[in-house]
Amino acid sequence: MIAGTPVLDLDDAASLEAADSSGALRSAASGGAQVRATAAAVDENALASLTDLRPRSVVLVTGGGRAARAGALLVAALGDRAGLPIVPAPALPAWVGPLDVVLIAGDDAGDPRLIDAVDRAQRRGAEVVIAAPMEGPLRTAAARRSALLEPRVTVLDHNRLLRYLAVGIAVLRTVDPSRSGAVVPDLAALADVLDAEAMRDAPQNEVFHNPAKTLATRMQQHGIVFAGDSPAAVALAEHSAEVLLQSAGRVAASADLHEAVAANARLADAAGGVAPDFDPLFHDEELDGPAPVERTRIFVLSTDPDQSSARRRLAVFGGSGVVDADLLNADVDLLQNTLDDPAGPTRARVDEAGVPLPGSATHSTELEQLAVLAVRIEMAAAYLRLIGARGGAAAPGDQYDGGRY
Repeated sequence: MIAGTPVLDLDDAASLEAADSSGALRSAASGGAQVRATAAAVDENALASLTDLRPRSVVLVTGGGRAARAGALLVAALGDRAGLPIVPAPALPAWVGPLDVVLIAGDDAGDPRLIDAVDRAQRRGAEVVIAAPMEGPLRTAAARRSALLEPRVTVLDHNRLLRYLAVGIAVLRTVDPSRSGAVVPDLAALADVLDAEAMRDAPQNEVFHNPAKTLATRMQQHGIVFAGDSPAAVALAEHSAEVLLQSAGRVAASADLHEAVAANARLADAAGGVAPDFDPLFHDEELDGPAPVERTRIFVLSTDPDQSSARRRLAVFGGSGVVDADLLNADVDLLQNTLDDPAGPTRARVDEAGVPLPGSATHSTELEQLAVLAVRIEMAAAYLRLIGARGGAAAPGDQYDGGRY
């Protein structure tokens, strides 16, 4: 018995591009373009009303899905390093007033929560930033004094996380440049790094040299769990599970790394109960066919600068043969060097005054690393969609006109 094979070969770039009738790969690779579009809007003075404002707080009122996850990721990554409170909320808090900045973000211009938040924030005298399609009821509710960061790059719904992350970064760099601005990445530089990652993940690159294709290969014929080793990584793990569901129709779980470790024994016992005679050591899928158990692969999203320590935490998953783990991390410094002279030194990061930040020559920020991983995982999900869909037909409801790779 021969194990089943995917419909398309991941190394057949021409077939992948021909099958991508919905533009899934181009959409997934557009994270850098979305960030750059936000940077361009800021350069065009879209946030001029926030300059030198020094507000009491920044309140994030978001719709469901990607906007809410981007807000959670931003808050978790910054922790106590931001220079002012960043408050995520499903609706406008009662205490918001003229001393606050309210960022309202979402995909649905008809969302009653967003419309109500715009109306009440303006009546209370707060500075309002709207990152949503300006149409329908939302356009009616918005006043001219609201700062607008409308979407400029067309992508599939599940690929919008980085747009909202970029909007949050732009607002923080504008209202609190001395402290918050020093711990979040420059948008133009971040866009360059994301484009470099998308180029590594392009269909023309073979699996061996393509992180997204390698990731897609590792996901095949396995149950999938995304686990984060930090609060911000957990937020990205939740987004990753959603992307696999929306893009490839694959069911994946998300968890904190500690939760995944605690569930390791239960996952192994459950698989062994289905096929008690299965021995993964002597099973060859090419000769014996697919394994009679559903193997589970745990993808650990990590931004730990000590990668040896991060890998040691994965050793607990290596005993049963039906549960294993991969470490997903982003070498942002390597990507940055591809943008500069490869023989030159790594670019140092500087604060608003041009003073190099501590450790800047060796480690990127957590937000940069997670943004790179978001592009890689979204690209991997697009590849899984293509190799698993016969004919590459677009799913009902997919609306995308941004072109192909």
